[in-house]
Amino acid sequence: MTVIEVITKQHIREFRDFPKKLYKGDPFWVCQLDSAIKAVFDPAKNNTFRHGEAIRWILKDDNGKTIGRIAAFIDQVRSAANSQPTGGIGFFEVTDNKEAAFSLFDTAREWLTARGMEAMDGPINFGENDNNWGLLVEGFMQQGFGMPYNKKYYRSFFEEYGFKNYFEQYSYHRDVRGADNEIVQFPERMMKIAEWISRRPGYSFRHFEFRNKEKFVRDIVDIYNSTWSVFKEDFTPLDPAFLEESFNKAKFVIDEELIWFAYFNDKPISFFILFPDLNQILKHFNGRMNLWNIIRFIYFRMTHKMTRMRAIDGGVHPSYQNSGVESAIFLHLYREFKHKPWFKELELSWVGDYNPKMIAIYEALGARKAKMHITYRYLINNALPFIRYKDEMAVKQIYGDAGSKAE
Repeated sequence: MTVIEVITKQHIREFRDFPKKLYKGDPFWVCQLDSAIKAVFDPAKNNTFRHGEAIRWILKDDNGKTIGRIAAFIDQVRSAANSQPTGGIGFFEVTDNKEAAFSLFDTAREWLTARGMEAMDGPINFGENDNNWGLLVEGFMQQGFGMPYNKKYYRSFFEEYGFKNYFEQYSYHRDVRGADNEIVQFPERMMKIAEWISRRPGYSFRHFEFRNKEKFVRDIVDIYNSTWSVFKEDFTPLDPAFLEESFNKAKFVIDEELIWFAYFNDKPISFFILFPDLNQILKHFNGRMNLWNIIRFIYFRMTHKMTRMRAIDGGVHPSYQNSGVESAIFLHLYREFKHKPWFKELELSWVGDYNPKMIAIYEALGARKAKMHITYRYLINNALPFIRYKDEMAVKQIYGDAGSKAE
């Protein structure tokens, strides 16, 4: 077997197209857009290159046939925030061959080690964690847009190599409409709380509007950074430029009335973002967005072929957590669902095992856990103690930032 760095146009095509062969005939797999894969590794399109680097390889067998691929990357901001310098691996695909899988892991580990990394997380993305993050281990069904799908045998490869469960990612599903196409009521207790919060003085609610995009981007950044900075020390503030770019790219699929904000005395305190599930259309395109597929996309969208929504992100300012404001946002979403009969299902993904508050909200909403992904960590420096993500957070909550880095 031979590992080859992806540099030439031919190797770039082989890296991109290998999954199309590997998953041929799998009814649940949805091919990512070729342009999306290309953008991840393009410094002109991926802002993470401003403080990071990435590399790709393909693996060929003795007959010159491609049997695997992998990428490795370092985000210096994330790395520096960890207890030890930590890189990542992703875009891992391989035939059912443990030797081939281990060869790819070895190649990525050696590259990261040479650059001073003492741990590697995977499979993750070279960018934000709303895409290509985690290994699917439960719930092998068609994934929502941005959620990874993989072969079942990958789990044994990761765990036998020495990767350990750093944190689990849960996807919750809830029916929006029943078999009779009538809307499914939200739990009565949640609705009462939502109605009460909505009537309280000072509270107001608005949905996203592209004409005021800059304001809503600022509001998301304010809430997001205030919310997630209380979690672990590896928090990286959300970049407004990245978020605005993301909204611009997704403009053709965004439904403004599925993105809601809560305010108290005009101060942003909570948001929740739902996107229609683009994978329900992309599954027909095999990664190509040519002129014909653009026409087909417009037709599929106009005829409401996207019947599932995926919750991309959300947050509640720490000062307003446990106030019930998230219930009020779901009430406004529920009212929108009534006017959009083509939406049948809601996917809430993903929430980490370290976030019991959000898990409780999803379960109170009547959602069920349908899928689980795992983000693994491999300690290159095996003298370091392995600590799960939620245990690191517990240390921070007890001792503060200094305590979380004491070891």
